[in-house]
Amino acid sequence: MDERKYYLNAMGICCNLGRSKQEIAQILFSPSVGIDHLKSFLRQDTTMLKDGEACYLGRIEGDLPQMPDDFIRYNSRNNRMMLLALFQIQQDIDNAIEQYGEDRIGVILGSSTSGIEDGENALFAFRDQGTFPEDYNFGVQEIADGSEFLASYLGLGNIAVTISTACSSSAKVFAYAQEMMDAGICDAVIVGGMDSLCHLTCEGFHSLGALSANRCNPFSKNRNGISIGEGGALFLMTSNPAPVQMVSVGESSDGYSMTAPEPQGLGAEKAMRHALQKATLSADQIAYVNLHGTSTPHNDSMESQAVSRVFGDEIPCSSSKSIVGHTLGAAGATEIALCWLMMSRDYNPHRYVLPHLWDGERGDDISLNNFAKVGDRMGDTAPFYIISNFCAFGGSNASVILKYGTDND
Repeated sequence: MDERKYYLNAMGICCNLGRSKQEIAQILFSPSVGIDHLKSFLRQDTTMLKDGEACYLGRIEGDLPQMPDDFIRYNSRNNRMMLLALFQIQQDIDNAIEQYGEDRIGVILGSSTSGIEDGENALFAFRDQGTFPEDYNFGVQEIADGSEFLASYLGLGNIAVTISTACSSSAKVFAYAQEMMDAGICDAVIVGGMDSLCHLTCEGFHSLGALSANRCNPFSKNRNGISIGEGGALFLMTSNPAPVQMVSVGESSDGYSMTAPEPQGLGAEKAMRHALQKATLSADQIAYVNLHGTSTPHNDSMESQAVSRVFGDEIPCSSSKSIVGHTLGAAGATEIALCWLMMSRDYNPHRYVLPHLWDGERGDDISLNNFAKVGDRMGDTAPFYIISNFCAFGGSNASVILKYGTDND
């Protein structure tokens, strides 16, 4: 019997770059795009830190969809952002429901903030007015609220799960979705993740000394911390063939520290090698690495060492966090969605690589030497494999391999 394969049949995304696939792809892959233009999407903000210090954030601009009255119990910024992504693939999901049935489709999401911002606003109101807002529902802060909302909104009767392992959360969802399909629990899964900006997260990273006052600068000798963003993506994952295949997910948990990565990147290396082993691929079959690239001194150093040991120093690579910011629990979904757009012939017909925006001054501890520039292109050879890395607090690591095209291309 042929080995089961998994495809990302449809994708919806929202982030600081835009509110649709078309809008985001036009910004990332336009022949006329410039570095200054892309840098403008991380904007200085003085409202998220209590001392009024400046930081750079990736915000979604404009109004979000209103929560329908029947689902007002789920009203949060996080879930309204979810609707932005959902509406882009609603027809694909409706078709899947017709094909498989509402009890055969699962929901598996990753998040780290859920509706915390709405809880913060409620506390501010209580502080200033002595009472909580009438429409405030504490339940939107529960970490599983997003998956419960999505399953309820779509009328699905299968599993509704949220994974929360910090920055690897919505990368690990793809592995869990595979397992649920392999076990016969689901025929299709809506996977992804969403995280919204909140004071708790910004103040937390600021207290750790990990929040940069400038735009983040991955792998530079001048890097000094992250820029936080908001957003995420949803995918419909089935076994129906599609241009982008979700090949494998490698995972590891090194448990080195609650906050610091293992200095040599041994856990990150193990996750990459695990993904290659599960995919029965050799390292030289990977054409590009989407780096975790947080712009913190320790993360970039260890990831550079790990990637170099697996793929060598000259593998084409980039980190998108200097463009969209670090979307935390939604980083896996967001960045895999950007890779999905990069691999798509419909949204990226000129085959541009996701650019790496930085000052070009490579750190002395950085061995990687082939960071993608604006205008760099992928080769035309298919199939085309990429790997995307995610390294979280506590040593929770995940590496996801995607494939474009078939072996007959």
